[in-house]
Amino acid sequence: MRALICPHIRRLKAYVPGEQPKIHGLIKLNTNENPYPPSARVFEVLKRAIDARLRLYPDPASLSLRKTIASRFRCGTDNVFVGNGSDEILALCLRAFAGEKRKVCFPEPSYSLYPVLVQIQHAKPLIIEFGKNYALGLKRFRRDAALTFIANPNVPSGTFIPKRALARLARRLKGVLVIDEAYADFADENCSSLFKKFPNVLITRSFSKSYSLAGMRVGFALGDRALIEALLKVKDSYNVDRLAQAAAEAAFRDQRHLRRTVKRIRRTRERLSRTLLKRGWEVLPSSANFVFARPPGIPAARVFRHLRRKKVLVRYFPGKMTGRFLRISVGTDKEIDFLLKAIHSMPRLMKS
Repeated sequence: MRALICPHIRRLKAYVPGEQPKIHGLIKLNTNENPYPPSARVFEVLKRAIDARLRLYPDPASLSLRKTIASRFRCGTDNVFVGNGSDEILALCLRAFAGEKRKVCFPEPSYSLYPVLVQIQHAKPLIIEFGKNYALGLKRFRRDAALTFIANPNVPSGTFIPKRALARLARRLKGVLVIDEAYADFADENCSSLFKKFPNVLITRSFSKSYSLAGMRVGFALGDRALIEALLKVKDSYNVDRLAQAAAEAAFRDQRHLRRTVKRIRRTRERLSRTLLKRGWEVLPSSANFVFARPPGIPAARVFRHLRRKKVLVRYFPGKMTGRFLRISVGTDKEIDFLLKAIHSMPRLMKS
């Protein structure tokens, strides 16, 4: 059976974004899901959409959703692409813009899917390492790369690169610059306007985080019509199902609910950061719906295991830069209170 599998696929490590809870009563702060439900409009629309039309294929172009998104960003429908989560869009970018042995540039540590996609495509990875406190020297990015990925805010650090800096980078690059804004709604600013100024910039967004639709798998991209057309050419025929399109459009139309939810999460994020800082933790400034924090005087892996015993899941990433930190998703205030109590119950940390 192994002989039937391509050699380069056999060498790949299975891509599993995050562990799933298998124990009753877990507080799940490890996958950056929104702790609050989506807009009530989503449930209303889904109830109406579950009818005999499910026997029909969905709109292959997601045209209604694209029009709704386009109106919000004051652009044409041909400037919007809708995908099966932003992950599918990232994969399609490799297929459309970076062929075999073409150079693909991305920072590290960052979103772990980037190197996986590059390896599958047989492209050539050009890795730019983050500096101290996750500072990123944009002048180190290769001008001749066919494709450049930058997550902004970054994962797992939550740090943000100012729009003006990414504008300078876009102006210098020959290839396509993909600004992965999965967490942009939680930041003070975003780079969505850059696709109108630079024909080589593609902005990707997700409905999973701020819109609370991780279970529906919908994302979208904003870019020059030539870039969008290239993505349309390489996508699967029916890449986003009927219910997902309807749910995403309903969620996107309710911007009031979005703002209210984001404000709530940002407030809890700041409280969590302040509390950890007071307890001696090192906390990176976060523009996302999670914090990246280093416990004082004790290995992060040990705190991770302690929290798991207390039925609190956070993320631990082994590695030179990441292994000293824990990534903690912002949950409800009640969940964060439980987390802080669980941390405080660890003897070595109580003395800090």
